[in-house]
Amino acid sequence: MSRVNRCLELLEQDQPIYYGSPALSPLSGHGMYVVEDLTYENGMANAITSFDYLSIDFEHAPFDMGALQAFMKGLRDGGPTRSGHATPTVIATLPSSGRSADMVLMNQWQITHLLNTGVHGLILCHVSDPAAVRAFVECCRFAYRGLANGDQLGPGRRGSGGQNFPAEIWGLEPEEYMHRADPWPLSSDGELLLGLKIEDRECLVYADQLVSVPGVGFAEWGPGDMGMSFGKAVSHDPPYSAEMMDAMQIVCNATQSAGIPFLSGWNDQALSAQERAKYAIEEIGAKIIPTGGTDAEELMMAGRQLTNREMPV
Repeated sequence: MSRVNRCLELLEQDQPIYYGSPALSPLSGHGMYVVEDLTYENGMANAITSFDYLSIDFEHAPFDMGALQAFMKGLRDGGPTRSGHATPTVIATLPSSGRSADMVLMNQWQITHLLNTGVHGLILCHVSDPAAVRAFVECCRFAYRGLANGDQLGPGRRGSGGQNFPAEIWGLEPEEYMHRADPWPLSSDGELLLGLKIEDRECLVYADQLVSVPGVGFAEWGPGDMGMSFGKAVSHDPPYSAEMMDAMQIVCNATQSAGIPFLSGWNDQALSAQERAKYAIEEIGAKIIPTGGTDAEELMMAGRQLTNREMPV
């Protein structure tokens, strides 16, 4: 079976994956896209990209589903990718957080609307409650899921009616889309990659419980917000304090115990792009690596050479 989500194909080959934001318009600033970037034309322009996935950050930018839908249509019409996939993988960060199950359920509409644009994954921020993670996964599944004997979750909460557009983006018939639009690795043939940001120091004691919820595909430690929880205004990049290094290791260890990828970079500008890629892969054990700055291409190339990547970029 060919994969819709090329990131899952790479992860199943034990290959690290690299992500960045869509190519930005002149209106963007400070490394963040603005709504004007999510256009059909910019989707066409990003259909061939060296990133393994495109990150759409609705945690901080305006939540505009019309713009995202147009962008996704542009990706589809501008494809396929050089690796033969209909579009690049797209993973969006939710505006709401995972501090409680009630908070997730009250904002289920955000999950539904995002998935109905055809994105391939979602990230839930400020996760602190395993019940919230369970609700998150259930909200990402169609309602017929979880009804079979032996399923590890309750029934899904995503209803019928919005599957036609994402099916078109994925290049599938609607019924096949409904089957494939399930979280990996909970479903071995699922194509949705769901991530958690465990980014507050008080949540670290729950890290193992959070990542162990079936359907969670990866987790990160969110150094910027983690640093704020330790009372630091700015601590996104290394060098880190001992408490920050401990926080990173706790989340990393939890993902390794759960058998899912750890997302982390190592943006130490005292190191070359090659050295940063090598450190993230070999020292941290990261499988999902953010890129940024003017040497993003150099970092990705170095990392792919290090791990003998074969899939075309």
